[in-house]
Amino acid sequence: QVQLVESGGGLVQPGKALTLTCVVSGVNLHRHTVAWFRQGPGKEREGVSCITDPPSSPYYKDSVKGRFTIFRDNGENAMYLQMGNLKVDDTAVYYCAAALRVFCNADDPPNQGDFPHWGQGTQVTVSS
Repeated sequence: QVQLVESGGGLVQPGKALTLTCVVSGVNLHRHTVAWFRQGPGKEREGVSCITDPPSSPYYKDSVKGRFTIFRDNGENAMYLQMGNLKVDDTAVYYCAAALRVFCNADDPPNQGDFPHWGQGTQVTVSS
């Protein structure tokens, strides 16, 4: 059984940083594309970032470029989203996802339908 478990969410003030962690079990992340999605209050779920294996140019949603960094550790079977200079608009439930050999490039957001494996989500709230 494949499980993705996120952690690291919480309540932070604008301008602060958080790192989300997603630990995967039941499947080896080798050759899997990993991604982070988010769903803000009253909004549809959207792709935030993705990266392939072996890693190539990752995708970042425009509003997070320069502030968020995705990285992965296949040895730990985990993925991470380092978030800096957080803004109120970053408030959302963040989901990690994984899929075998799914295309991910710097220009196109990940397609949710391509990802069969999902975490349960972790809440990030940015508020003063």
